[in-house]
Amino acid sequence: MMKKEKCTKYEGLFTFANEEEFLRHVESCEDCKAEHEKMMKVSALIQEVAPQLRQKRRDFVRLKLACASFGIVFCLLTLGVINMNPDVHDMLFYGETMTVEDYGFPVDSYGLIMVD
Repeated sequence: MMKKEKCTKYEGLFTFANEEEFLRHVESCEDCKAEHEKMMKVSALIQEVAPQLRQKRRDFVRLKLACASFGIVFCLLTLGVINMNPDVHDMLFYGETMTVEDYGFPVDSYGLIMVD
């Protein structure tokens, strides 16, 4: 008994033939009909999960925006604190807090500016 060879036209017809010719072949060929049913099931599954995938992508974009916004606000606040507080600025740049004497003003033994 000779085994029937499987039809391999499905992919070519699906890709290159017009819809009418493709459906006519699918109706007449059992191998292609089975392949078409599998493809339709996969298509239905993709259509079913498409909204969840879109929502997941939107949530990821929102998360990236939130992280970027947090980073920008954090940097701006940090720079603001450093620039508004001279002690923090001096500690970061010079390793110690600058005093009046370090600026070259004459000071007494208590660290106060001497006035003549």
